[in-house]
Amino acid sequence: MEAYLKKETEYGWYLCMNGDKIVGGMGVIENDFHDRKDLTPNVCAVYTEKDYRCKGIAGHLLNMVVDDMKSKGITPIYLVTDHTGFYERYDWEFLCMVQGDGEPNMTRMYIHR
Repeated sequence: MEAYLKKETEYGWYLCMNGDKIVGGMGVIENDFHDRKDLTPNVCAVYTEKDYRCKGIAGHLLNMVVDDMKSKGITPIYLVTDHTGFYERYDWEFLCMVQGDGEPNMTRMYIHR
């Protein structure tokens, strides 16, 4: 986060606020702790507070991330998740399975072009 605030990287953090409370957020980092170091950058830490879920917050933030990265000439972008069905709603496509650092099972990798 510090590197982004100091303008040392194009990868940033995106928040949804309700007043002074963070109710959702996600970041963009080089690699989200998986073996495919060539698939970069990665959306990470996608989260919405329980009381604010199913209101479109995560989808709005995902679209904001995609638009922001494209405006900087950064495309495609990737993310790893165990969820199925959610990211596809926002034009993410399943790409392959990746091995998480220290994880026994493979994880789904998605791409947004």
